[in-house]
Amino acid sequence: MFENLSERLGGVFERLTRQGALSEADVETALREVRVALLEADVSLPVARDFVKAVKAKATGQSVTKSVTPGQQVVKIVHDELVRVLSGDGAADALKIDNPPATILMVGLQGSGKTTTTAKLAKRLKEKNGKKVLLASLDTQRPAAMEQLQILAGQIGVDSLPIVKGESAVQIAKRAKTQANLGGYDVLFLDTAGRLHIDEVLMDEVQAVRDIAQPRETLLVVDGLTGQDAVNVATEFDGKVGISGVVLTRMDGDGRGGAALSMRAVTGKPIRFVGLGEKMDALDAFEPERVAGRILGMGDIVALVEKARETFEAEQAERMAKRFAKGLFNMNDLKMQLDQMLKMGGMQGVMGMLPGMGKAAKMAEDAGFDDRMLRRQIALINSMTKRERANPDLLQASRKKRIAQGAGLEVAELNRLLKQHKQMADMMKKMGKGGMMKQVAKAMMGKGGGMPDLKNMDPAQLEEAARAMKSGMPGLGGGMPGLPRGMGLPSGLSGLMKKK
Repeated sequence: MFENLSERLGGVFERLTRQGALSEADVETALREVRVALLEADVSLPVARDFVKAVKAKATGQSVTKSVTPGQQVVKIVHDELVRVLSGDGAADALKIDNPPATILMVGLQGSGKTTTTAKLAKRLKEKNGKKVLLASLDTQRPAAMEQLQILAGQIGVDSLPIVKGESAVQIAKRAKTQANLGGYDVLFLDTAGRLHIDEVLMDEVQAVRDIAQPRETLLVVDGLTGQDAVNVATEFDGKVGISGVVLTRMDGDGRGGAALSMRAVTGKPIRFVGLGEKMDALDAFEPERVAGRILGMGDIVALVEKARETFEAEQAERMAKRFAKGLFNMNDLKMQLDQMLKMGGMQGVMGMLPGMGKAAKMAEDAGFDDRMLRRQIALINSMTKRERANPDLLQASRKKRIAQGAGLEVAELNRLLKQHKQMADMMKKMGKGGMMKQVAKAMMGKGGGMPDLKNMDPAQLEEAARAMKSGMPGLGGGMPGLPRGMGLPSGLSGLMKKK
């Protein structure tokens, strides 16, 4: 998501931050490039023009052009303006799911991922909010649409309205409302029919269902890959049906992100969630400040911490925290981290959330450092005996040959893994002595009283925490022999991350 825009803007600001002082001409040149980058990312022309105008007004003042770090000040101004564009007048409110049963009406064109998104949202509300959810398909047009939602409901463990053939969408909506009331459900999702394009028949049906259902929320699901067409669809639906928010799907395949940057400014409606894949948990809340940080290559440490917490089991986290705090790190620990990385979105996913690692992620991918490599390393560890995993120093030539053969790989690859393990074990010992590993373990595993306040943390501390996390992640920075040069965190990161 936003890879192309992030890469272009990264190049512009890298040149700016290298300069000791900035003239107005320097700022003008940089902003012309920013404008082109936004247009290439499929951001609408009026939004791109207003964005550059707002940044220019703030970035050509005396306080910026003569400040000690003018380049970093311009980056901060762009960051703040991105947050403003993405959030509009204010951050989106939480879904209105009080006063049960709260009805959520799902609308959109056919093929936008509406049915899958309905199931993803239901799963999220069930697991994160403890809600009792009922799903009902009102799609009488698309073959097997009702059966699809019924199957997805079974997969995520929520109830679906029994299918009665021959009913109209309005009749199904009435039956669903009755069932939701009688069954004591907290949330009712109504998945409406889509069309290949906006037409009167579609709008009339959606309006009739809306009038019967009286939804607390009407969420429009649009395909992010369609760019400005997604914004046009949102404008049409809002004008004729009225929507309370937008869910952008397939954002994992959209390197441009123009729809996200234009949506709030053009429609005035907030983006509530983004779909990032086909899996049922591949749905993230849309948070403008964190998205802006990722666009500018500042990473998303908060998301990294949250993902770590979601995938770690409490008992496992407790055990690892104690071991890491003591500087202990064997092959079992390394395997646990490799498994963890795959669960958290793989090497590219984790690197994308670390500050300053955007370019490094691309370099790593081009050099062949990807999730297949992680799986090969797991296979090598699985070929070891319990004793060998606990004490890798036992591995001499004959044992190495046996392990490599068992994994179907070369001894050279095992040697690289052992070298990586030794480097990480040494790092753990150093960090264990200094107490840093204990702090990182607490943050990553949810120990010690909740999420650290990263916004108000001193930039130097935040950079150090990011370095610690990077050092502790296999495949990142110094932990992986042979990674392309230049993959460390940039020395100027703390300046880029300053909020004030």
